[in-house]
Amino acid sequence: MTTLLSLRNLVVGLRHGHQTSPIVRGVSLDVKPGERVGVVGESGSGKTLTMLSVLRLLASPPLDILEGEILLDGEDLTSASEHRLRQVRGSTIAMVYQDPMTSLNPLLHVGYQIVEALRAHDVDTPQARDKARDALRQVGLADPERVERSYPHELSGGMIQRVMIAMALAASPRLLIADEPTTALDVTIQQQILDLVLDLQDTTSMAVLWVTHDLGVVARLVDRVVVMYAGRIVEDAPTSELFRRPSHPYTAALLASLPGTQHTHRSLLHQIGGSPPDPTRLDRGCPFRPRCSFAVEQCAHDEPPLLVRGASRAACWREPDQWQT
Repeated sequence: MTTLLSLRNLVVGLRHGHQTSPIVRGVSLDVKPGERVGVVGESGSGKTLTMLSVLRLLASPPLDILEGEILLDGEDLTSASEHRLRQVRGSTIAMVYQDPMTSLNPLLHVGYQIVEALRAHDVDTPQARDKARDALRQVGLADPERVERSYPHELSGGMIQRVMIAMALAASPRLLIADEPTTALDVTIQQQILDLVLDLQDTTSMAVLWVTHDLGVVARLVDRVVVMYAGRIVEDAPTSELFRRPSHPYTAALLASLPGTQHTHRSLLHQIGGSPPDPTRLDRGCPFRPRCSFAVEQCAHDEPPLLVRGASRAACWREPDQWQT
């Protein structure tokens, strides 16, 4: 199968005059048409910066793409003109952000904002209005005409998130990037949004990149999981394989921190000791070493590349059999 999106050795960093400090360090990732990929990791691991880089939405300066390629159907977006990027944003790749309440202009009707997004892609106004209403209906809003006429503050958080998904889908993108879109929503609404994205993905066959820190979401939503730590990918695995047999100690620690059926009421959950490192101030060796119970001498001197571990790839010098119990 051909590759829709391919990141090749992507490095994103801060520029300080003539000096640079990498934050995202050598990320390589492929997404195939129709594939569902999850990107997980603690806050500060580089997930959001990587996704913003895809659409060249970094706050530049001071952030900038320092190295690497972002290939969309073989076209490198790192050298694309602003005109070309405007064509790609929304029509080929759309993004839903983690805080729906700040994603819409509070002074404009919801319908107007969706129509404007479509007109930016050369859809005439009457057709854009029809597409906007169809998109609102597609995401399960029972009264799209009323929603169109509403200001954002007149809608609930769950409704606004559906509006954002409708706006993202209105131009029929081939890839949807969802950056923790359920974080600010209650559990019931979260479940509705997850079901909605699954249904829409099955209907439209678009690819989905789902960024989250919630492994429970990943378990049911994606085909493949990419785990990030300290600005780089430390594991890339099929979802079922990752949950059955994680190949990196960090992934195993994340899974161990999930509540399970064996936990009694108010029992203590497993915690990962220490704190994530500052990716701009890393010591030699594996960045996870200070928090890892299975580190060996080599971990202190050399940072491991992604090594093949069965169906997975993991940035760990030790085979899973050497540390798994």
